[in-house]
Amino acid sequence: MNKLFGIGLALSLIIGFSSCKSKQSAYKSVYEAAREREIEENKKETETVSKPAYPAYTANVSDEPVRTEKIKPVYDTDASGLKSYSVVIATLSVKPNAEILKERMEREGHSIILAQNEQGMYRVIIASYDDKAQAVNKRNELTETYNAKGDTDFLRRTYNIPFNDLWILQRQY
Repeated sequence: MNKLFGIGLALSLIIGFSSCKSKQSAYKSVYEAAREREIEENKKETETVSKPAYPAYTANVSDEPVRTEKIKPVYDTDASGLKSYSVVIATLSVKPNAEILKERMEREGHSIILAQNEQGMYRVIIASYDDKAQAVNKRNELTETYNAKGDTDFLRRTYNIPFNDLWILQRQY
């Protein structure tokens, strides 16, 4: 009886350990496959980041996307600076937050205009022009400047750059 019990125990241990080994190798193969996918994704992201978001020169400015909306300057002093095409760096719903961003960007040497649309959203404008091509070129210049080092999240954390999506606003009168 003890022999039979010993053989049964040995057999169950052998089966138990062999099944753990196969599970372990299955987990290992899944882990390795996931790791390879992660490496490939990182490689693709690196390739994407190394390319500028917008070309330095746009051959056909008329193809550039713009958002059209009615806006009015928040401050009367900004009225003369608000033109037909503006480069927007941020949209905020709370006026004090927009004012804080404006002050911070002005300390960095930018001339900022605050405008409000009909829905009450505050547009923080870094440049405004009468010509669409000038606005597109400024947007491209700023994008290349702030994306030159690659990872915009890294730039945002390191240099406190508050934006990574610049866009063109066409003023509707």
